[in-house]
Amino acid sequence: MDMFVVQGGTPLSGSLQVSGAKNACLPIMAAALVIQGTTRLERVPDLVDVRTLSLLLRNLGVAVDREATGDLALDPAGLHSNIADYDLVRTMRASVCVLGPLLARTGRACVSLPGGCNIGFRPIDLHLKGLSALGADVRIERGYVLAEAKRLRGARVHLAGPQGTTVTGTCNVLVAAALAEGTSVIEAAASEPEVVDLANFLNACGAQIRGQGTSEIEVDGVDSLRAPSKPYTVIPDRIEAATLLIAAAATGGEIQLQDVQPRHLHAVLHILREAGCRLDVGDSSISLTAPAEIHPVDVVAQPFPAVPTDVQAQLTALLTKARGTSIVRDDVFPDRFLHLPELSRLGADMRREGNAVVIRGVQRLSGAPLMASDLRASAALVIAAMMAEQESTIRRIYHLDRGYERLEAKLSAIGGLVNRVKDEPTHLPISLPSDPAIHAGSERKSA
Repeated sequence: MDMFVVQGGTPLSGSLQVSGAKNACLPIMAAALVIQGTTRLERVPDLVDVRTLSLLLRNLGVAVDREATGDLALDPAGLHSNIADYDLVRTMRASVCVLGPLLARTGRACVSLPGGCNIGFRPIDLHLKGLSALGADVRIERGYVLAEAKRLRGARVHLAGPQGTTVTGTCNVLVAAALAEGTSVIEAAASEPEVVDLANFLNACGAQIRGQGTSEIEVDGVDSLRAPSKPYTVIPDRIEAATLLIAAAATGGEIQLQDVQPRHLHAVLHILREAGCRLDVGDSSISLTAPAEIHPVDVVAQPFPAVPTDVQAQLTALLTKARGTSIVRDDVFPDRFLHLPELSRLGADMRREGNAVVIRGVQRLSGAPLMASDLRASAALVIAAMMAEQESTIRRIYHLDRGYERLEAKLSAIGGLVNRVKDEPTHLPISLPSDPAIHAGSERKSA
C-alpha cells in the first residue's frame, strides 16, 4: 500500500492541464451499454474508478480498451449478462449508473446496492422511483436492486428528495428515458455539468434531449442509439481544477490552469476572490495568485451552481490559516467532516456545529502523521500538509487515486514536495517534538 510524504512550506508555481472529469466519464461509459457500435471517448482520466467500471463492464461482456491514442473504446456487442456483482459495485458508488442502461438494453437489471466513500447516508430511492415511473417493476432482494420492464414508457418523473437533487439518479433515468416509448419530463433534475455532458453525449448518439443544465429535462424516446463517428471529448474535471487552485492559494503560490471550463467554477472562484486571491479568467484558462494572507470566508456547499460538496473539505483546509473566523457548511452531505480530526492533528482550531464547522485561523500548522478517510478528504489533507511546517505522512491514499490522476506528479511539476512511497509502518513515523517539558511529562506519567 502506498502513502504520501509531504514536505510543507513550499509555494506552488507553474502551469498545468486539467484532466477529464471522473464524474462525467463514468456515466458516459455506463451509457455505452445502450449504444450500437464502438463508442470512443477522449480525455478519460486514468483513475482507479475508471478501471473499476471498466472491469465491471467487461464482466458484463462489453469490450473496453484503452487505445494507443489514449482514447477509451467501448463496444457492447458481446453483452452477455445484466448482473452487476457486489464485489465491484461495493467499491464505487458510481457503479450503480449501469442500472438504467442495463434495464433499457436488456429489459432486466440486477445491480448490487452501491458502496463508495463513507461520507454519510446516500440512498438510491430516487433512482428506483424514477425507473418505476418509466414503467419498471423495481424491488430490492438480498442487497440487490432487481428491475424489469418489457418496454419502458415515457412519463413525468420527479427526482427531488430530502437532500435535493440526485446526479447519478438523473443520469440513470436520463439513459432509460432516451430509449423509452414516448416523451419523458424529468422534474427536479440535477443541473450539474456532468449531467449536461451525459445528455450531450446521448444527443451525439441520436437521442432527443432538451433542457439539460436546468431543473427540467425533456426527453423524446428513440428506438436506438448509435456511436458517433468521432470520439466524444469528456469535459474537464471541475473538482480537480478547484483542488489545484485551492492548493496554490493555500501555499501562497501562483498557478495557471489550461483546458478548464471556468463557467463550471463560478461559485468556487467567488470564494477564492473573497479569500483574497487574484484571478485572471479566460475562455478555457484560469490564473490565480495567492494573497499575502488568506481572508476568512463563509462557505455553503450545495448543488450546482453553488460550491460543490466535493470541494468543501479542500476549502476547509485552506481556511485553517485564514486571518479570522470562517464557517463552512455542507447542505448536501451534513456528515462529510471526517477530515476535521486529521486537520486538528496539524494544529487547526475548529469545532463542529451540526452540518457546519467553525474555523478559527491559526498562524501555523505543523506536520503530523495523517490518515485519509475518503476521496476529497484525502485532497484536503494533501493541501493542509503542504501548508504545514516540516513533514507530514498521509496514509490510505488509495482513496485519492479513485478521483485524481497522478496528483502527486502534477503537484511536483509545479514545486510541491509530495512523494509517493510504500507504506512501511514504523513506531515513530515522524520525529517527536523537541520541547523538554513534553518529554518530562511523559516520564512522570510512565513513572
